[in-house]
Amino acid sequence: MPSAFPKIPKIQYEGPKSKNPLAFKHYNPDELVEGRPMKDHLRFSVVYWHTFRNPLADPFGVGTAVRPWDDGTNSVKNAQNRARAAFEFIEKLGAPFYAFHDRDVAPEGKDLRETNKNLDAVVQVLKEEQQRAGVKLLWGTACLFAHPRYVHGAATSCNADVFAYAAAQVKKAMEVTHELNGEGYVFWGGREGYTTLLNTNLKREMDHLAAFLHMAVQYKKKIGFNGQFYIEPKPKEPTKHQYDSDAAACLNFLREYDLIDHLKLNLETNHATLAGHSMQHELEVAAAANALGSIDANTGDLLLGWDTDQFPTDVYLTTHIMLAILKMGGFTTGGTNFDAKVRRESFEPIDLFYAHVGGMDAFARGLKIAAAIRKDGRLAEFVKQRYNSWNAGIGEKIEKGKAGFKELEAYMLKKGEVEANTSGRQEFLENLINEFI
Repeated sequence: MPSAFPKIPKIQYEGPKSKNPLAFKHYNPDELVEGRPMKDHLRFSVVYWHTFRNPLADPFGVGTAVRPWDDGTNSVKNAQNRARAAFEFIEKLGAPFYAFHDRDVAPEGKDLRETNKNLDAVVQVLKEEQQRAGVKLLWGTACLFAHPRYVHGAATSCNADVFAYAAAQVKKAMEVTHELNGEGYVFWGGREGYTTLLNTNLKREMDHLAAFLHMAVQYKKKIGFNGQFYIEPKPKEPTKHQYDSDAAACLNFLREYDLIDHLKLNLETNHATLAGHSMQHELEVAAAANALGSIDANTGDLLLGWDTDQFPTDVYLTTHIMLAILKMGGFTTGGTNFDAKVRRESFEPIDLFYAHVGGMDAFARGLKIAAAIRKDGRLAEFVKQRYNSWNAGIGEKIEKGKAGFKELEAYMLKKGEVEANTSGRQEFLENLINEFI
């Protein structure tokens, strides 16, 4: 097929002084940061759904996206051509990974058998393009929310046949992810939740969701898939409440149902916002449980109460994210996945490049700033000193389980009163961060 982006050259690093909108100012893939190349710290991934399947429609208007390579049909041939266009984009952008939902890459057929056949036909093209371009699959997933059959959810549906269909769909999605050497597989609830509790048996639905994930764990072992499983928190939209509402809820669910050893979290800024948290909070909660696996790189509009999935441009945001990622030792199987879409008004193909270049530069700046803050050491030292009372004496005994209420009462009766607290110095620390931005 002809080039999908004939006028766009491969995006190069030109440095901070460049005025070229199709060049990186900060993302230099081979530049070493804390002893590792930027590309290995960030592990950028392009999403198939927003970048190549989103028509840029909204509830008040049809899609505006101009995509010359797409003939608008639901044919397998068009899906294969779309895959080739996608890899031309990813290759020119220089991203090492991509991610997809099964229904984004291939159309549904008249039944499950034909649907699987359609997927196989497109997967062959994906495999060819991966080998040609050297691009890898960060993770795959199944779309268990768009089709009307999933009106009441998938693994949590009140209809057992829907649960069975979803299981068959995930089975196939796991198989093709394995075939494409994917480094992980994501479970996002979508409609796994409720709109009203009046018609919902919450306990039964949670039990069913856990059973579904245990089946997936068993099948993963059966086919020899070594990729990491992830669960992605989101509190609402499209349902009123989703069972994977935030990092803490997901961790509680995984612990309750004995799944904590099998899944890590894939976190997204826009989902954190909808949950009433900062991305920094969600990262810290997951990392504290050794369950931070991957991130979706985007942001939301704080004035709007829905999932706007905008490209990240806030350097404060990316700095805080990369501070958390560096503190946990960096990604292993996970990465920085651009689950973001251009605005409805940004409808030309070149806008896809502008959006990704900006997002990659924002994260590169965040990485370099975070590394500089860590090298400086003042932030880490402040936190260390703030908890100094726990490093010896009564604090050390408490942490080691060598003191109970009786011992603590005796300690305070002898001491008489708490020694003066020290200031938390929030403003001082905020100013410190500003020194580097």
